[in-house]
Amino acid sequence: MVLLARTPLVGQETVGARVRAAARTYREHNEGAIVGEFATLLAVPNLASDSANIHRNAALLIGMLERRGFRNARALTVPGAPPVVYGELPSNRPSARTLVLYAHYDGQPLDPRQWASPPWTPVLRDRPLTDGGREIPMPADAAARVDPEARLYARSAGDDKASIMAILAAIDAMRERHVEQSINLKVFFEGEEEAGSGHLRQILETYATTLAGDAWLFCDGPVHPSGRGELVFGQRGVTGFELTVFGPTRALHSGHYGNWAPNPAALIANLIASMRDDDGRIKIAGYYDDVRPLSPAERRAIAALPPYDDTLRAALGLARTEANDAPLAERIMLPALNVRGIRVGGVRETGSNTIATEAYASFDLRLVPDETPERVQRLVEAHIRRQGYFLTHDSVTVALRRAHAKIARVEWEHGYPASRAPMDGPFGRAVLAALDDGARTPLLALPTMGGSGPTYLFEQVLRVPMITLPIANYDDNQHAANENLRIQNLWDGIETYAALLAGIGERWGPRPVP
Repeated sequence: MVLLARTPLVGQETVGARVRAAARTYREHNEGAIVGEFATLLAVPNLASDSANIHRNAALLIGMLERRGFRNARALTVPGAPPVVYGELPSNRPSARTLVLYAHYDGQPLDPRQWASPPWTPVLRDRPLTDGGREIPMPADAAARVDPEARLYARSAGDDKASIMAILAAIDAMRERHVEQSINLKVFFEGEEEAGSGHLRQILETYATTLAGDAWLFCDGPVHPSGRGELVFGQRGVTGFELTVFGPTRALHSGHYGNWAPNPAALIANLIASMRDDDGRIKIAGYYDDVRPLSPAERRAIAALPPYDDTLRAALGLARTEANDAPLAERIMLPALNVRGIRVGGVRETGSNTIATEAYASFDLRLVPDETPERVQRLVEAHIRRQGYFLTHDSVTVALRRAHAKIARVEWEHGYPASRAPMDGPFGRAVLAALDDGARTPLLALPTMGGSGPTYLFEQVLRVPMITLPIANYDDNQHAANENLRIQNLWDGIETYAALLAGIGERWGPRPVP
C-alpha cells in the first residue's frame, strides 16, 4: 500500500466537509468566548516545580472538562508528581473504538526579563512582535470576532495549552451543531512534560486499566514551516550531559604561563571537535551502528514533503546548512549531537588575559530508533577516554588533578529512547483519511519530528500505537521568550479535532472482538 497516494476532498459534501463547516460556524459565533477561556487558562503559571500553581491548573482543567460533560473528570496522582488531568467522553456507538488524546499543561522555565510582556499575562497583538506587532484589546464579548492573523502571547500559548483549548472547543462545536462523536474519547493532560516526565511511567502503570484504549494521539508541537498541517509518526529520543575539563587550580596570567599550563578552553574546544564535524556527522566510533534503516513508506513520505528549506535558510540568515544543504526532513531522521552551550573565562567587556581553571560544555543527544540512552552514554564515555582523559562522574580533587594530565567530569541526564509508529498501520491510515476529508489541502505525513517526547512509554507500557498531531504555528517561539499562538492556528485546530472525532470511527472500523 502506498500511504501518501491520497486525494484531497475539497468541494465534496462529505462527512468531513460538513463537520468542518459546522465547527467553523460555531467558532465564528463564539470567537470571543474561546479566546477568553484560553486566556484564563494561560494566566495560571505552570512550571512543573511550582506545585501550588500546577494544582490550580489541574483544578481549572477538571472544571473545564466537567462543564463539557466528561465523565470521571479527575486528577490521576502518584507521590511526588504533578497531577495528570483525566476525563472520558463516550460515544453512543456500542462497538466504537477508544482514542486517548494526550496534551500537557505545564510549560518551560523562563526569565521574565526577556519577555515583552509578563509571560502569564496573556496579550493579544495584531501581528508578530518581530513584525512590529502592537497590543490590541482582548475581545469584549463572547461573540466578538478576532483577527485570525493576531497573535496571543503567553507561556504555553503554543506549547501546549493550545492543543487543550482546540480539543475542548471542538467538543463544544460538535455538541452545539449536533455532530456525532464516532469514537470513545479519553483525555490525558500531563503536568510534567517540560520537566522530563519523570513520573509518567509510574502513572501509566498505576492507571493502566483506566487508560486502556486502542491508540493514543500526542497533541503537541508546531505544524510544518510551510503552514501545512501535518501528522507525525515518531519522535526522537534524547539524553544529555554536562562536561567539565580542568586546568590549573587558580587562574594564571596567559603571558607568564601560556603555552605551558594546560588551557581548559582549548581542551574543551578540541574535545568537542573530536565528537562531531562541521556537517553534524558524529565521529564517535560505533555511534551509527544501532540506527534503524528507513522503511519504504518513510522514504516516500520524506520525498512527498514540499520543498521549504531555501525559504527557511533565507528567513534564518543562513548561506548554507549542514551536509551540503541536505533537506531538514532527512536530517532529523539521523542522530544528532548538539552543543547547547560552552562557558569558560570571559569575552568582550569581561575578557582578561588569563588561563581559566575549568571549562564547561552542555550537550543534548537526539536519538533515533533503535538507539538507547544507555548505549549512547557508553559510546560517548569511551570516546572521551580515547582522547586521553581520565573520566569521572564525581567531584574533582586537587589530588586527582595532580594524578592525571587530562580530566573530564561527565554528568548525565536520564533520557529516553525514540519511538516511531508504522506509517502504513491501520490507525495512521484512519487518522489521515479522517483529517484529509474536507480539508483545503491534505495533511503532510512525517516519519518523525525533530524534537523529543515520551511517546515510547505509551508504546512500552500500554502496548498501543501513538502518533503526533501538532497545531501550533511553526514560529511560535516554543520554549523561548515571547511564546505565542497565531489565532488562525487555533481556529484550524478546532476544525481539525472536530473532523477527527467525527470521522475516524468509520475509517478505523469497530473495536475488535476479544
